[in-house]
Amino acid sequence: MKSARQRYLDRKGVVGPWEIAGTAGDQYSAAVVIPACDEEKWLFRTLASLAENSSEQLQRTLILVVLNQTAQASAAVTASNRRTLQKLKNDPLNSMLQLAWIDAVSAGLEMPVGGAGAARRLGLDRVLDRLDQTIDPILICLDADTLVEPNYLQVLQRHFANSPAGGAVVSFAHQQAESPQLQAAIDRYELFLRSYVLGLQLAGSPYAFHCVGSTMSCRLSAYVGAGGMSQRPAGEDFYFLQNLARTVGVESIYGTCVYPAARISDRVPFGTGPALSRLLADPGCQLFYPLGAFLLLGQFLHRATHEPLRGQELQAEADLLQPVLGQFLREQKLAMVIDRLQKNHPTQSQFVRAFHGWFDGLKSLRLLRRLCAGRPFAMQTAEESLPKLLQQRSLPEGKSLVRMLKILRISQNNGSLVEKALSRTAAFR
Repeated sequence: MKSARQRYLDRKGVVGPWEIAGTAGDQYSAAVVIPACDEEKWLFRTLASLAENSSEQLQRTLILVVLNQTAQASAAVTASNRRTLQKLKNDPLNSMLQLAWIDAVSAGLEMPVGGAGAARRLGLDRVLDRLDQTIDPILICLDADTLVEPNYLQVLQRHFANSPAGGAVVSFAHQQAESPQLQAAIDRYELFLRSYVLGLQLAGSPYAFHCVGSTMSCRLSAYVGAGGMSQRPAGEDFYFLQNLARTVGVESIYGTCVYPAARISDRVPFGTGPALSRLLADPGCQLFYPLGAFLLLGQFLHRATHEPLRGQELQAEADLLQPVLGQFLREQKLAMVIDRLQKNHPTQSQFVRAFHGWFDGLKSLRLLRRLCAGRPFAMQTAEESLPKLLQQRSLPEGKSLVRMLKILRISQNNGSLVEKALSRTAAFR
């Protein structure tokens, strides 16, 4: 009988001419997969930070770089990628890391579609056969511009040895930017990411975790069970983590931290790079969800999962709670779905799990956008939104955005551990 890994590869595995080069080892207990396109400036700093991990962990971990581009890539990007490929073959890090790579940049090997999602999927699918089949190995996602701590691999291994959840996200904090203007922009953008997770926490959502690609990891069984990595050109991290949360759960990993670069990029339609471009042009363009919208979401989630209401009763409650909420849920066919879930999941715990599988992070985001499109709520500036969110969580309000970012980093990255991490990585900045 075929293993789940092989059944996944047979049905959904990436098909194409790409092969893993570099180290010929196998039977690894973990793999770090790093997509890289035009990352000549950043990649080898990332690899050097990985090399600071313990030799014991590095011997057990395959580091796979997926050099990728499409056939439409510019001459400059192509030249950069091919220089990176040559450097990988001869870099001194080969003696320190179990380093491998996939060439998806040479003529005839280009990717049919671009983006981090497709490159991550290619690397993750290809690496499955290089891992120890007698255990449930760990798959780790990293980005080419993201630095890690010397205890990074050890902390991830320890987490999965003790966690019942199959997926995880590690703490993060952006590197220092190259200019005061860019620093202000990345601070504001990271505040938006953190305030959104804080709001979901206040609402009691099980999807209150950061969706940042360089923070993701999971067990191999969880990866194949979730259907593999999303191949979207952007937002692949969000959709992949949604699938993990619905199937095996996602927990936060504390005790170490990753540091994505604060840089502008136009390779994807949304995400950090495009957001920084907009913020540099207009520092006030990043608006935040207000506390009231999260509290309303929390009221609905509580009523849906703590009170034994039939579908029509819950719909009527939502209509009374807030008309826009009621209309949104009517469009989602709430009454019919609730009755079906209660019929198919007779115990309370089964129903709650099934409900959150249906009303997932994407539906929560769509509801918040609807609520904040005008009435009853309006998006707010950071200065208007953040103090109320912090106060609701019993956190210090802070007197500046920089102070509020520090408060949220400490709160969400597990207190003094992030302070220690930030001081240790000062040399990287």
